[in-house]
Parts: sequence; C-alpha cells; structure tokens
Amino acid sequence: MCDEKGKRSLFSRSEEANIASAAPLAVRMRPRKLEEFLGQRHFLGPDRLLTRMLEADRLSSLIFYGPPGVGKTSLATVIANYTKARFYYLSAPAASVKDIRQIIAGARDRLAASGRRTVLFINEIHRFNRAQQDVLLDDVESGILILIGATTENPFFSVNSPLISRSTVFHFEPLSEEDILELLKTAIADAERGLGKFDVKADEKALKFLAVMSAGDARRALTALEVGVLSTAVRQVEKRIKFNLKVAEESIQQKAIDYDGTGDTHYDLASAFQKSMRGSDPDATVYWLARMIAGGEDTRFIARRIAVCAAEDVGNADPMATVLAAAAVQISEFVGLPEAQLALAQAAIYVACAPKSNAAASAVWKAVADVKREPVKPVPKHLKDSHYPAAKKMGFGTDYRYPHSFKDGFVVQEYLPGTLKDKYYVPKEIGDEKNIKRYLQKLQSLIQDSKGRPE
Repeated sequence: MCDEKGKRSLFSRSEEANIASAAPLAVRMRPRKLEEFLGQRHFLGPDRLLTRMLEADRLSSLIFYGPPGVGKTSLATVIANYTKARFYYLSAPAASVKDIRQIIAGARDRLAASGRRTVLFINEIHRFNRAQQDVLLDDVESGILILIGATTENPFFSVNSPLISRSTVFHFEPLSEEDILELLKTAIADAERGLGKFDVKADEKALKFLAVMSAGDARRALTALEVGVLSTAVRQVEKRIKFNLKVAEESIQQKAIDYDGTGDTHYDLASAFQKSMRGSDPDATVYWLARMIAGGEDTRFIARRIAVCAAEDVGNADPMATVLAAAAVQISEFVGLPEAQLALAQAAIYVACAPKSNAAASAVWKAVADVKREPVKPVPKHLKDSHYPAAKKMGFGTDYRYPHSFKDGFVVQEYLPGTLKDKYYVPKEIGDEKNIKRYLQKLQSLIQDSKGRPE
C-alpha cells in the first residue's frame, strides 16, 4: 500500500513508529513546518520568493542545489506537509523510467478527476541520465507534474538545459554557526524527537566546537551530538550526561572539508586562489591554497594555476615570478605532499606580492585575435629562412641586417609588413617593465631619427 506521500508502506502504524524511532537524530530532527526550518533566508523567510509561492499554493517546479546537510531534503519534506498536492519521493540512483512514467500517469489522472496536482521530489537528480530527465520535460512544462529536484552538483552542468528552463533554481548555502548551535540546542531539549529524554548538560564551548567543525552541515553536527550523548550514557552511571569539549572532540574526529575535485568547489576555489594572487593579497592566497591542499587537490593543478597567474598577471613586471612558478611545478611533481606545499606557498605568495602587469598577456591576446580575423601577413623576404641552397636564388634572407653588427645591437628594418591599428605590447610603468618601456622608447627615437637620414 502507499501512504499519502506516495511511499510504499508494508507495516502497521506501530511498526512504522518503531522504525521511525530507530532513525538517526538528523532524520528525526528534520523540520515539520516552515517556522522550524533554519537557514536559507535569502529565498525562504517573510516575503521571500519560495515563501510567497507556498503561501499562495502556486508552487512551480524547483531545483534545490547545494552541499550536503543544508536542508534540501528537509525543505522538500516541509513542502510536502505544506502543499495540498499529492507528494511522491524518488531517489535517483534507485529509480527507473518505469517509476517516473507510473507517477506521471497517476498525476495526469488525478488532475483530470479532481484538479489536485502532484509533486515529485527526486533526490540526487544529477544521477538521472539524459533519457530519464527527458521523460519529465513535457509534463513539467504542461504543469501536470511539479518537480522538485535536489542535487549537490551545479544543475547548470548536471541537469538538462530544457529542464532547468522549466524550473526555478534555489542555491542552498551552508548553515551558519548560529543556525547549527540553535539546532543542537533544540535537539538536546526535544523529548519527542531529540535527546530530551536524556538529562544532557552541554557546555557552550562543546556545542560551538561542533558548529565550527561541521562546516555548515547540520547532519554532521547532529550525528556527532548523538554519538557523544549515547556513548557517554552507556559508559557512565550518573543520570546527568555531561557533554563537554572533550566528548565533542571525540565525537567528531576531523573537520569536514567541502571539496569536489571535479565540481563547483574545485573551480570556485581555483578561481578565488588565482584572483587573490592577482589582487596582491598574500593572506587570502595562502588560505585558498590551504583549502585546496586540505581538500586533496592535485598539486600539479595548483602549480599550473600559479604558473598561469605569474605569466598573465605579473609578466615582465617581475620575470622572477614565472621562474619561481616553473620551479614550483617541477618541485611539486618531484617531491609530492606534504613537502610540495612549501614550494607552492613560496611561489604563490611571491606572485601575490609581485608588481602586476598583464601587458604581455594582452599583447598575445590581441595578436591572436588579429591573426584569426584579419588577412594573414606574409613573411618579408629578408626575414625568411635562408639556410638551404635554393633560398638565396629566390632572394630569401639576402637583405637581412644582423643587429649585432650595428651599434647598440640595433638596426632599423621591417619586421612586420603593413601598419598596426594599435601596438600589441604596451609595457606599464611598474616594476621591471618600466625599464622595458624606457628601452622601447629609446628604440622608437632611433627609428624616428633614421627616417630623416638617407640610407
């Protein structure tokens, strides 16, 4: 048989109660109504978009996107209790196209017979392949089915574009430490669903420790609290359970580091890292570097980011930045972690503190753009290769002037035919590049002088 939420139930109410009581604290403490839901105030709260949609009972298809433990499934459950629609739950890894088609057929019949709409919540929707997602398109667009999809991966990459265009995407943020603290205290006091049947005296420092170590993941914080309380209750004779900092530290061994080497976190941290180097902030640079190292990022990827930033954002303002970046690439490849972090930190901090110029990068960007869209310029005869017998017969290289044969190692001759709209390389008045600028100005004066003199 199926219950009101569309889940199959083969047990009596008492049996269901026993199963529910065995659920982890994080499951038991899921909010039952909007007022109990914590976090996500940017879209859920007084006069916020999702709240208005629910209050008006005008729910459209939604995609919930964010890290684990921030309330995606919990909010879907709240919506199930809030809305007048029939609610179904599917876990994408376990669901099939047949399951989806059955729900859609029921939704169509229900809407035709009673006008009642159907909500389908699909957890881990990114695990659906393209064919499974395509099955939903027509009925989501026509309004027969209201879809709520939850994913930890960026839906703009992991969910079909047509399905995204038919849905409203809500980005879930990690919970704040204050939200986690409130949730922990509620769980300790709640006798029905939480740990209220235990006489728990929790130190504020212990709860704050869990709030910090869980890094915005409510599930992780509640699991640690439950482990600490239950393990202490078994070992001690006293009725009152003291949940202190030591117990908290034993209950959650390592801080959760949110990192996906192929997903958003990977690219977001790499972006923050490179932009901090470009922005000349060594502290931010080394922090984002530490985040990537702690998350298990490939040191070669980190070294490549440093090398790119050294060439693009420092360039000739301090050529040593590229040299150090190249050394970091080699050293990180040669020694590996943990020692590689030393070379990576040295190079990254050097790049962050170096004077900045993107003049060299801009030069090649402009030149490549011209090569792609402008007529190709021929190589002048005097610059062509002359190291083969037939070259001289064709006049290749015969009029080339060897600069070292002239004073100051410079002679005026044409290196690029025609004229340019704008110069490609325009050095800045910063770092070592200001010396390059002055040298080029000197050469330009020699070129101008030569135009007034006979050959």
